[in-house]
Amino acid sequence: MSSVQDVNPMVRGIRAPTSLQNLAARIAKEIRQGAKKPFKKVIDISAGDPHSAGMAPISFVRQVLAVCLYPELLKKQSLPSDVRRRAQKLLGVCGGGSLGSYSTTSCGIPRVQQSVAEFIMRRDGGVTSQPENISISSGCQKTLSLVLHLMASGEGETQTGVLTPMPCPHTLPMLLDTCQVTLVPYQLMEDRGWALDLDELRRALETAKGRCKPRAIYISNPGNPTGHVQDKKTIEEVIRFAATEGLVLLAEEVYQDSVYGQDKEFISYKKVLFEMEKKYSETVELISFNSISSACMGECGLRGAYMEVINLDPAVHKYLRNMQATSSPPVLPQLCLEIMVNPPSPGDPSYETHTEEIHHIQTTLAKNAQRACEFLNDLPGMSCPPTMAGVFLYARLHLPPQMIEEAKRLLEEEGLFLGAGCENGQEDQNYHIRMCVLAPPATLDEVLARLRSFHLRLLNRFP
Repeated sequence: MSSVQDVNPMVRGIRAPTSLQNLAARIAKEIRQGAKKPFKKVIDISAGDPHSAGMAPISFVRQVLAVCLYPELLKKQSLPSDVRRRAQKLLGVCGGGSLGSYSTTSCGIPRVQQSVAEFIMRRDGGVTSQPENISISSGCQKTLSLVLHLMASGEGETQTGVLTPMPCPHTLPMLLDTCQVTLVPYQLMEDRGWALDLDELRRALETAKGRCKPRAIYISNPGNPTGHVQDKKTIEEVIRFAATEGLVLLAEEVYQDSVYGQDKEFISYKKVLFEMEKKYSETVELISFNSISSACMGECGLRGAYMEVINLDPAVHKYLRNMQATSSPPVLPQLCLEIMVNPPSPGDPSYETHTEEIHHIQTTLAKNAQRACEFLNDLPGMSCPPTMAGVFLYARLHLPPQMIEEAKRLLEEEGLFLGAGCENGQEDQNYHIRMCVLAPPATLDEVLARLRSFHLRLLNRFP
């Protein structure tokens, strides 16, 4: 275990937000105990947790899971028939016909693996996907951790390095440090809507010489927390770069269901890879990740995810699967994952309601993102590039250092908990904030009102 002094400075810088989490919990407790505050409750929009922000779960998902947990509900004729049929099928693939049994294999229930593979083939226009290449676990952090531990080796100049976007998912720096892997930062281009730049990848790789041995490149597409969606040309460039430099591609694609930018669409790294020449499609090692924490499902607390491995050496793949054998994945999130990749079909009793609920989530997200972005850009000393996907806005504060220090009082004065850019690896002179905009419109109204009130008071303190 690394000492605090040994921790990567970039990682050490992200520990401060924990104190904000503790402060938010303390303030919320004080309110429950009757303390008088200028606000009625703490609003936490620092993390991409739509249910915590007040978004309703998807009915079909909760109904099926409820029946699986309590099979007596199979007798309830008030539940849609397709809910009861799906629950019965899912119980049938569980060991002993019960969620209380262990998962039938260490990499997941075979029926769920098959459903994920079929989903990927539909998504990518028929590109082959094999169930044996699908591994299911309790969240993307778990699957990525397994991969990083497998790759980790060496010390000093030979220690494994991973090219990592800046900004990056806020949990990633600490995970890399825990797995004893060196973070090699590459800067996304803020002036181009946080686009990935090939020259910047080359620069980052060059800076790693003598410091570590880069073995992988981490990609977040759509970007977390930036919301940037990569186009086919960019993806092809990254694949060629990975091939030339012998890097494994780690593609986190959790927000693929939430692209709302005009003329933008999600294209998976796998689809692009398989459309390229054989010298790439048959050799580049790719591991992609998806999760039930996605925008539309929002089932963050159930902790379910899958990864698909492509072109991995068979011996390495076998070893990776053996690493998972020590702990089989929980059953409930696997069933939730199966529902996510295999939703109701046209003609099913639940289809219309399910479609309306998904549309409501996507419409709310798109409208909230546009509205909040316009609001932030109208505030003096703040700017926010338009987002294309995902659940976050990532805005920059153009304020002097003394005002930045005062801005940290937002939680105490307004009960508003935003994410800080330092959590996402931002270590430059600029200060960024991260806010989740997947929330009911009324909640967003309250968030923006509190933010405006505090920001204008802050500007008055420093005329």
